[in-house]
Amino acid sequence: MTLYGDKLPPADDRPTVRVTAVSWPDDEPEPAVTPAPGPSGNPKRSRRGRLLLAGGIAAAVLAAGVGAGAYAYAGDVPRGTTVLGAELGGRSRAEAAHALRAELDRRSAALGAPISVTVGEKHVELKPADVGLTVDVDATVAAASAAEAHPVSRLVGSRTVDPVITVDAARLEAALRRAMGDQGREMTMPAIIFTGTTPKPVYPKPALTVDATGSADAVKSGWLTGRPVTVPLVEKWPATSREEVDRFVSELAEPAVAAPVTLSTDRGSVTIPPAAIARGLRFSTDDAGKLTPRVDVKRLRSALGDQLAKIEIEPKDAGLTIASGKPKVVPGRAGRQVDASALSRDLLAALAKADGRTVTAELKPAEPELTEAKLAELGIRERVSTFTTRFPGGLSSPRSQNIVQAAKDVDGTIVKPGETFSLNGHTGERGYDQGYQDAPTIVGGKLVPGVGGGVSQFTTTLFNATYYAGLEDVEHKPHSFYFSRYPAVIESTIFWPQLDFKFRNNTPYGVLIDTSYTSSTITVSIWSTKIYDSVKTEYGPRRNITQPKTVYLEPGPSCISAEGSVGFAQDAYRVIKKDGKVLKREKFTWRYDPEPRFICAPKPSA
Repeated sequence: MTLYGDKLPPADDRPTVRVTAVSWPDDEPEPAVTPAPGPSGNPKRSRRGRLLLAGGIAAAVLAAGVGAGAYAYAGDVPRGTTVLGAELGGRSRAEAAHALRAELDRRSAALGAPISVTVGEKHVELKPADVGLTVDVDATVAAASAAEAHPVSRLVGSRTVDPVITVDAARLEAALRRAMGDQGREMTMPAIIFTGTTPKPVYPKPALTVDATGSADAVKSGWLTGRPVTVPLVEKWPATSREEVDRFVSELAEPAVAAPVTLSTDRGSVTIPPAAIARGLRFSTDDAGKLTPRVDVKRLRSALGDQLAKIEIEPKDAGLTIASGKPKVVPGRAGRQVDASALSRDLLAALAKADGRTVTAELKPAEPELTEAKLAELGIRERVSTFTTRFPGGLSSPRSQNIVQAAKDVDGTIVKPGETFSLNGHTGERGYDQGYQDAPTIVGGKLVPGVGGGVSQFTTTLFNATYYAGLEDVEHKPHSFYFSRYPAVIESTIFWPQLDFKFRNNTPYGVLIDTSYTSSTITVSIWSTKIYDSVKTEYGPRRNITQPKTVYLEPGPSCISAEGSVGFAQDAYRVIKKDGKVLKREKFTWRYDPEPRFICAPKPSA
C-alpha cells in the first residue's frame, strides 16, 4: 500500500532521491585476513560499510520527506480542495480561477434558469440576471486558498469550499416586494403631533414585509441547489416602542407647553409662548422608526412672527432695481441673529423643566444670502422679455388694487439658475391682512365675490413674460372661460392654495422680475442675459365651438352678471429660435367651456 492508493502521483510531482557513492577514510587499518563470520554466519561489516548504509537510509528518508512536503504544498490552493465539483487544489490562483470559470461555463444553463420563489402565499419566477446573482470567482479562489488544511490532510485529505455568491440586494428586495404585493403592510412610525398645545401620540405598528438579509441568503442557496425558495413575511417593528412614546409625552411634550420660555440676549429678551413652542418642537423618525425630539428653529421663527425683530437685526440681500433702463445694484447689509443650532439645543434642554425656563442666546453676525459679489455673477444685464395686459375700472376698483398688490409683492424678485419660482409660495395666502380685497372670482362655474379676485390677471401677465423669455413652464392652468383681454391658451388663473403658477429658471443666468403699472395696465418684464433669437407663438384654428346658455340668478349683492362667451378648443405652439434655427417647438392645448350669460333677475315666465 502506498500513500497514493493504487496510483502514483504525477511524474513531475513525485519526490526523487538521488544517491551518490562516497569514499570514506578508514579510521583503522584493513585486516590482513578475511574477517571471521559473525553469529549469523556472515562476515562482519566494516565500520565504513555501516556508515554508508546508515547515511544512505537517512538521506533517502530526508529526501522523501522533503519531496512529499513540496508536493503537499504545491500551488496556492491546498490539495484536495474543490468548489462546485471543480478540483482547484495544487493550483495557482490564476489556474484555479480559470478552472472555476470553466466549471461555471459548463453549468451556465442551470445557473441561468429561473428560480422558483414563494413570497408569503404568492409564487414568482426570478431570473438570476435580473437580481444580480453571480459567483465571485476571485473571492471564491481567495477563500479556497485560505482553507484550513494541516500537512497530512494536504497529502491524503479533501475539502469542499462553498462559492462566494453576490446579489444586488436592492434589486432583489424590489423584486420580492413586487411579488409580495398587497400581502404586506407599511410600518406605522411613532410620532407626537401637537393639536394646538395638546400633544397627541401616534403609536408604532409593525410592518409585514420580507426580511432582506434572510431572503438574500435563501435565494443564493436556492440558486445553486435548484430547489424552490420560500420567503416568509415577517413583522418588522419600529425602533421606538409604545412605552417610549408615552415617556416622551409625559417627560417632554407635556412639560414643554406647560409654561412659556424666556429667550434672553444682549439686546433684550422675548417670551416664547406655549403655542410657538408647540409649532417648533418636532418629533422626527428615521428609517428604522427611532423617534428623536428636536427644535425646528425655522418653524419657531415663523410662529413668533415679528417678535424676534425686537432682539435681532435681519440681514438684507443685495438686490436690483431698474433705473434709466438699466439694472442698478441695491446694496445689502449684514445682520445679527440668534445662533440657530445653539438655540435648538438649549431650548430643547429647557423644555422639560418646570422651573428655570430661561434660555440665554448669543447673537451672531449673519451675512445676507445674496451679496453684491454673488449678484454680479448672475449676469442680469438686459431685458429679455416684457408683457402687458389691460384692466378696466381704474386703480380705485378692488380688482385693480389686487392686481397692483400682487405686482408689488413680486417686484424685484431674483430667481437663481435652476430655481423654481412659485407665485403662491412667494406671496403666501392672499388675504385681507396681506392687503387684498374682495373682487369677482370664478367659483363653481360662475363669478362670485372673493378675496384676491383679479390676481389671475397679474398671473397671466407674469406667465406670458416668462413664456416669452423662454423659461420652463412648470405649472399653470388656464381659466375655465375665455376672456378676450388675455391671449387664448397662453394665460393662467390662480387660487390659493389649490392652483399655483410656477416656472423654472432653466438658464445659466439669474432672472429679475420687474413689475410696473398704470391706471389701466399691468406690465411684467424679465431681465437676464438673452440666449434666444426669438420666442413666438403660432396658433392652430379654433375647433369644437359651443355657444353659451342663458342662466338667470337670484338678484342680490352676491350676484354678478356676465355677457357670456363661446367655448372652444385651440392649440398654441411656442417656437424658440437660436442661431437662426428652431431650437424648440412646444405645444400648449386648452379647451374653454362656454361661459353662461348670467342675468341677475327672475327667469321670465314662458
